[in-house]
Amino acid sequence: MARGTLPKRQRLVGLWLAISGVTLFGGAFLALWLDAELAPDGAARLAIWLACLSAGTLTFTLGAVLARHLFAPLRHLHVLLARLAASPDARADYPPEGWLRDLGSDLDRIRDGWRSDRERLATAHTEGARSAARIRQELEALLQVLDTPLLLCDRHHRLMLFNHAAESLFEGHPCLGLGKRLEALLDTSSLQDALRRLPDDGSPRELLLPYGNRWLRCVLRRVPQSHGETLLTLSDTTEAWACDMGTRTSLTEIVPALRRHGASLTSAADALGSVTEITPESHTLRERLEAVITEEGQALGDEIAHLGALLDDMQRQGERLVPMWSNDLFQALNERLAISSLHLVPIGMPAWLKADAPALLSMLVALIQRLAEYSGSHSFEAEILLGNKRVYLDLIWSGTPIRQYQLTQWCEQRLETLPLSPCIGDLLRQHASDIWSLSDADGQHARLRLPLPAEERVGAPPSRPAPRPEFHDFGIADLPPPDAELAACPLRQLEIVALDTETTGLELRRGDCVISIGACRIVNARLLANDTFEQRVDPGRPIPPSSTAIHGLTDSDVAGAPPLPVVLPRFRDYIGDAVLLAHNAAFDMLALQPPGAGVEFCMPVLDTLLLSRALDAGLDGHDLDTLAERYDLSIPDGARHTALGDARLTAELWLTLLPRLEARGIDTLEALLTLQAGAFDKEDASA
Repeated sequence: MARGTLPKRQRLVGLWLAISGVTLFGGAFLALWLDAELAPDGAARLAIWLACLSAGTLTFTLGAVLARHLFAPLRHLHVLLARLAASPDARADYPPEGWLRDLGSDLDRIRDGWRSDRERLATAHTEGARSAARIRQELEALLQVLDTPLLLCDRHHRLMLFNHAAESLFEGHPCLGLGKRLEALLDTSSLQDALRRLPDDGSPRELLLPYGNRWLRCVLRRVPQSHGETLLTLSDTTEAWACDMGTRTSLTEIVPALRRHGASLTSAADALGSVTEITPESHTLRERLEAVITEEGQALGDEIAHLGALLDDMQRQGERLVPMWSNDLFQALNERLAISSLHLVPIGMPAWLKADAPALLSMLVALIQRLAEYSGSHSFEAEILLGNKRVYLDLIWSGTPIRQYQLTQWCEQRLETLPLSPCIGDLLRQHASDIWSLSDADGQHARLRLPLPAEERVGAPPSRPAPRPEFHDFGIADLPPPDAELAACPLRQLEIVALDTETTGLELRRGDCVISIGACRIVNARLLANDTFEQRVDPGRPIPPSSTAIHGLTDSDVAGAPPLPVVLPRFRDYIGDAVLLAHNAAFDMLALQPPGAGVEFCMPVLDTLLLSRALDAGLDGHDLDTLAERYDLSIPDGARHTALGDARLTAELWLTLLPRLEARGIDTLEALLTLQAGAFDKEDASA
């Protein structure tokens, strides 16, 4: 017989009969020997025979019991599993019996699961097509309501997705289609360069792209944790630029008119002042001069009103100025300057500013290229200085300041990469700015200073959070409506909040209280990793060292935390209409509802301790550590005995117990609460 394998039935029965026969024969021989030696009579003789034959009888009886209740069921289980492994459709001739009877529902679930898997494999193409069609319909419905043109391309710049807004924007373009190259649709070197230099963390980059006789503002983002896919959002800025440039043209036309009307008024006023004699001729001249003054004054007033309207328009156009973090600005600048082998080194403290990002970038690139020609340097320092409602962007180099007449010439340079080819001076006026040059105190360095509007914000931009593991869940649409009867709700469709508390001790009825609450949410039988509640609580009393040794929390850890009456309403709002879940829930619920708490938790409460006890009444060990080891649940380092860590472990334990509950026909909340009540032994876990 091979080591570690179950003996064959014949060998096992033979061994059992041999041991029983030897024991009975030996007992009978011993009884005969004692009878001959001692010659007992009556009750003594009967006792000797019973004692000698009892071992053999016990061996035979024990073997018969084991054969009936253990070995036969094990043999039947072996046959059943072998048949199921060969074919899930095999008949179940040997249902578990004897001491293995409780495994029947689990084995039925395994067999049903295998059969279900075969059915799924047989209809995989059909189900896959239906699922793909449903996802496509959901995605198309979402994209239809977006009025922002979207393009999604893969790492080879082939179009993977476009919405109806993009189809309208590129209406009639032959290169708009799935699988077609982005370069064929928007063939610009700046776009190709931006795609090559796009960061992988999802940070946006902006640029202006020509498209026919229009200009498009394009925001590019690399899709995080993808295979290089890029999302482009587009907007037509032609009208905005035309409006902006039109306003400037109107201003250019107004200024000469204002000067002309002003000169006419001055001349008429001087002539009127020179008329001192009162004669019929002078009276006529005075009337004519007064009419000229009235006419020119009215015209001047109209032009001033027009000027005010234009200024209002420019003020509204100032909404194009968006907040920018200076470090992001310098990074984007270096990406553009790399083509010209130029480089910026940011120094000093970063700050926020407001600017029209594509226009400012193009202007700074042109200015830095001019600086490189002027200074002969290829590397410059860039510094942001805070002023009164302005920030000053300084470009620093070794050398002498630039004369003002040279800066005036630079301001006349037109930027052909921008729509309508504005000059640098136009963009400075758009930002209500100017440029000048000055020397540093050391006499060895010079600066080109550019004042820009300040943004009332402090601190660096918040770090980008890690991508959520839950992106979508169309199964939520299949959940019962919120007003459905909760007792009849299927277990998999329950919204559950798993919770745990840490306390100053275990004697809640003698003054111990909560110091930490942790919770997480389960929706549609999925644990949502980022939907959590975690809050430390000021207990209003010292934390004993014996408790700190378990959960690691000290008095300093909860110093300044809100008290429990402040935390409980927020926690109740987090729970909403969900069912509560805890391990040894009697303790946690007593901890959350001390006398005078003022917040009631009247929703159903599930207890994984009682559920495990009900499922496996014959097994010992239903504490959280034992169950985690039994079901091979992972516990991250440092998470055990923390409120949120234990809440997540309890949630994972529930999801592990769920299939076993369903295998026993426990598939509604009402049936589950009935099962749980049967396992409650009325032991006060919080005493």
